[in-house]
Amino acid sequence: MDLVVRAARAVVINGNTAGTTGEGPVTLGVEDGRIAVVEPGIVDLPGDRVLELGEDEVLLPGLVDTHVHVNDPGRAEWEGFETATRAAAAGGVTTMVDMPLNSLPPTVEVAALEVKRRAAAGRVHVDVGFWGGAIPGNETDLRALHDAGVFGFKSFLLHSGVDEFPPLDAAGLESAMRELASFGAQMIVHAEDSDAIDTAPDPHGERYADFLSSRPRGAENLAITQVIEAARRTGARAHVLHLSSSDALPLIASARREGVALSVETCPHYLSFVAEEIRDGATQFKCCPPIREAGNRELLWQGLADGVIDTIVSDHSPCTPELKRFDTGDFGLAWGGISSLQLGLPAIWTQARARGFALADVVRWMAQRPAEQVGMTRKGRLAVGCDADFCVFAPDEAFVVDVAKLAHRNPVSAYDQRPLAGVVRGTWLRGAPVTGDQPSGRLLKRGNC
Repeated sequence: MDLVVRAARAVVINGNTAGTTGEGPVTLGVEDGRIAVVEPGIVDLPGDRVLELGEDEVLLPGLVDTHVHVNDPGRAEWEGFETATRAAAAGGVTTMVDMPLNSLPPTVEVAALEVKRRAAAGRVHVDVGFWGGAIPGNETDLRALHDAGVFGFKSFLLHSGVDEFPPLDAAGLESAMRELASFGAQMIVHAEDSDAIDTAPDPHGERYADFLSSRPRGAENLAITQVIEAARRTGARAHVLHLSSSDALPLIASARREGVALSVETCPHYLSFVAEEIRDGATQFKCCPPIREAGNRELLWQGLADGVIDTIVSDHSPCTPELKRFDTGDFGLAWGGISSLQLGLPAIWTQARARGFALADVVRWMAQRPAEQVGMTRKGRLAVGCDADFCVFAPDEAFVVDVAKLAHRNPVSAYDQRPLAGVVRGTWLRGAPVTGDQPSGRLLKRGNC
């Protein structure tokens, strides 16, 4: 073997095939960047290099984060491929998929996809794939983007926050989904209803309660119903992004029982923070849809336990400190987005362990299922044939977040000064440690990972 890893604790897929996830002692053998051997227990497997985990460490598959805004090229001062992928590796993420907006040009045609790939080439420390975008007027570009390797298509049902990525109306959403169904692609949707937002109170001032009122749960519920019905009528696969309204869980469960092809994600900030504790003017907590009340948070955790919510991803949406408007604390003016790419694993583990969940659950939500959602057959699992992507995690070590020490480009995060449980002590990509010095990530296309 090129590399042998011995771990008294590891989270693996039982039987080395798709199935239940469990924890136990494991010896891994790596050849040519892929896992060649998975032996239960600690065995004497010869290798050129040997990695012995400590008693307080757990071997996890590399996380797969399918919702990241890198913003490069065009708004690289907000983030960038080098900084984003360093942050990902520092957080145990070995594969991520970049969103099609906030960069310039947006990824709504093949030429724009090639611009983005050129910007990323030779600069990524983890593997990176790309989403395409579905906007008014680009329906004829969708098949070409699909053939060029994007993992699916993102759309908005209200203003996206940037003028160059306009939303689809109801007819446009259904038409685009019908087109995607013809070649088996999925539509991923920012589901908030435009009319419901327009008739809600305007967001302004420092009071978080006023901002929360401007993005009511009903806006999410209406939009998710629209997505469900479009998926039902067209037969397309649909995915609801960053679910924050627990009210929608029964709608989602009902649609699935009826055979609608629907998956759902939520994010660490909806599972960690609560509206009642966000102080006025703390615009680092602004995101859309918003962080809601404590009772809502607990129902989202129940949705994960019940299997209604499939995945947890970061929705890392960074910006410069100036755009957060700390000078005024005005939620109506501040950019909406949470910077958390490096912190997702400890943030979720901190909350999950307090509710009786195991690391195997976290791996299922943050590695295995995100990979499955986008069709990555070699990612998200410690199994024979998979890429040797993994992280070493110390679940009982604690730390206090210091934004100045994060690898994100800008020192802004809602997690600043928050105590978290679990430290990533190392990340490996295809059997090689990710040091942050020499970029070794690859640019992924649908079907080649």
